[in-house]
Amino acid sequence: MNTPVADGFRMPPEWARHERTWMAWPGPGFTFGEEGGETLDTARRAWAAVARAVRRFEPVTVVAGTGRSAGARALLGADIEIVERPLNDAWMRDIGPTFLTDGSGQLAATDWVFNGWGAQEWARWDLDEKIAGQVCALAGARRYATSLVNEGGGIHIDGEGTVLLTETVQLDPDRNPGRTQEEVEAEIHAHLGTTKAIWLPRGLAADYGRFGTRGHVDIVAAFARPGTVLVHTQPDPDHPDHAVCQEIGKLLRGSTDARGRQLEVIEVPAPTVIEEDGELVDYSYINHYLCNDGVVLCAFDDPRDEEAAAIFRRLFPERTVTLVDARTIFAAGGGIHCITQQQPAV
Repeated sequence: MNTPVADGFRMPPEWARHERTWMAWPGPGFTFGEEGGETLDTARRAWAAVARAVRRFEPVTVVAGTGRSAGARALLGADIEIVERPLNDAWMRDIGPTFLTDGSGQLAATDWVFNGWGAQEWARWDLDEKIAGQVCALAGARRYATSLVNEGGGIHIDGEGTVLLTETVQLDPDRNPGRTQEEVEAEIHAHLGTTKAIWLPRGLAADYGRFGTRGHVDIVAAFARPGTVLVHTQPDPDHPDHAVCQEIGKLLRGSTDARGRQLEVIEVPAPTVIEEDGELVDYSYINHYLCNDGVVLCAFDDPRDEEAAAIFRRLFPERTVTLVDARTIFAAGGGIHCITQQQPAV
């Protein structure tokens, strides 16, 4: 069976031009509670705020559960496209396809196996495991299915052959039992067009809680451009992420990319808030989203929000940085990057 790379397809970096952004609409269930409840209503307002922020820069299509488009329209407004498909949850980065282009006007996508972030006991994914294929059809993308269990939040690329991965995600025995690191790398490279993987040992501490992903990379490290990587840094020496962040920063500083460049590491300090309602939080500015001419950045009503925004403005002087309150999204298990998925322009 042909792979995307064999057919000339590659994943463009997030900073390349987009055709549109895909999102999914929160519905009742294990994550957001019952219809009409405060948790679900608050989540929908948070998702809508992100969708409207992205829509300032590019088209947005929101996949809503069957019969839920009217309610979504009331919060999203008239200029965001809504389509209905059956859904379990609302994390389009993880359940959606990873889009690819071939440089000559063709669009394709990798459809990873999704199994509820390692078959977690609370998760249901009988509907979400089909969403990537349905989005491929809606986008007119050639679909490439792989047997590798992976989520979009578990990868980050530089567009020039390098991919960031975490050992606790791709090598998770509840995701890919029996697969070696070399086998995972080969499958990743064949479906993204990358040639070098940089493995991080793990993610942030709170990401191993009940609704965590067990270490997604997009909350701890992300390329800003080829050769430059943003890294979450926890300044508090008593925080469990302090040592993790130091280890990851040291590893990346000692790494070279697919082109042989020594990586430049830019530290982005964590928000000052460490706990909410007695629970450790993994608030992170790394979980941002690059859209056409814009950066949609997580905000936490925190003293470090503006410090983070200043870092992103320096890095992306040609883009408008928009802060959107992401505390509700993080309370559900992710951030702004986790609920968005880019479709590159061809």
